[in-house]
Amino acid sequence: MKIAVVGATGLVGSVMLQVLEERGFAEHEIIAAASPKSIGKQIDFAGRKLTVTSVEDAIAQKPQYAVFSAGASTSRLYAPQFATVGCTVVDNSSCWRMHKEVPLVVPEINIDAVTPNHRIIANPNCSTIQMVLAVSRLHWHYHIKRIVISTYQSITGTGIKAVRQLEAEEAYSLEHRVPSSQLRQAMEQTMGNAYQPAYPNQIYRNLFPHGGDFLPDGYTTEEQKLVDETRKILNDDTIQVSATVVRVPVVGGHSEAVNIEFSQEYDIEEARRLIAETPGIVVCDDPAHNLYPTPVMSHHRDEVFVGRIRRDTTQPRTLNLWVVADNLRKGAATNAIQILEQLIQKNNPSQ
Repeated sequence: MKIAVVGATGLVGSVMLQVLEERGFAEHEIIAAASPKSIGKQIDFAGRKLTVTSVEDAIAQKPQYAVFSAGASTSRLYAPQFATVGCTVVDNSSCWRMHKEVPLVVPEINIDAVTPNHRIIANPNCSTIQMVLAVSRLHWHYHIKRIVISTYQSITGTGIKAVRQLEAEEAYSLEHRVPSSQLRQAMEQTMGNAYQPAYPNQIYRNLFPHGGDFLPDGYTTEEQKLVDETRKILNDDTIQVSATVVRVPVVGGHSEAVNIEFSQEYDIEEARRLIAETPGIVVCDDPAHNLYPTPVMSHHRDEVFVGRIRRDTTQPRTLNLWVVADNLRKGAATNAIQILEQLIQKNNPSQ
């Protein structure tokens, strides 16, 4: 079987290759494709070398499946071309998520939304994946009326440029002993064009409530994704979602404080059980022993970790959760490869 990985040299693409190897795809023919500047590079995969090729060449090889993590513009251009040659695409960009005819899938929740006629399947936003997985069974039992969510998102969600910004700011601060409040100005003055940050603000020893681009209503595109994608995945446009996205100087995982109001009363112990029984969820909730999810705990893990499960004492029928997951794994690469696994199983039930 031929499987193309488009965007193979990027941060998420490299994790996709890692997950493919971990999950038993080492014997398949893997086509690594990327932008022109990466063509010819060698990538290690399952004890062998993959030579990076062009996206056009990958299409010409007519793979059965392709997983994309190369940005919305690349997906918009090339995903339909893969589909034309009979390939099924799992796309990690924002390009296709809200297209009515394209399924937006978290496999543990709605893999049945995919039919044999679908040639493009969308992978949700990283922060959406972990939240909807944590609340899905609660919604089916109690019906979610409203969600208020604040995210604390790793810089890895922005890509390698953001990681380099944090590393550069930290190294400069330690070498020059510059106060945090003066760090960005000092770097701009002394480094000039050598300092090319990914963010409009310093991220070292800082955080800021800004993810994506600001919209006319004052929310950001990252916040709007949580609204739209949650409704689509859970197939319920009545759910109200209010989101605040915060970028934090963390490498390894996204964290979320989630406040959920239900349409009907719930039992706290049953809610805890429903969360714990959700495939892919690990409940980590023992405050007496300082046990709760952290990004360090989730790093390089595929599970979504849930803790601080407690009733909101100020609001009826309302529950608080703390949800953490590795945004490059379950939030992106692992979810995409799990979709791929389910597609292969559906198309080849004997395997």
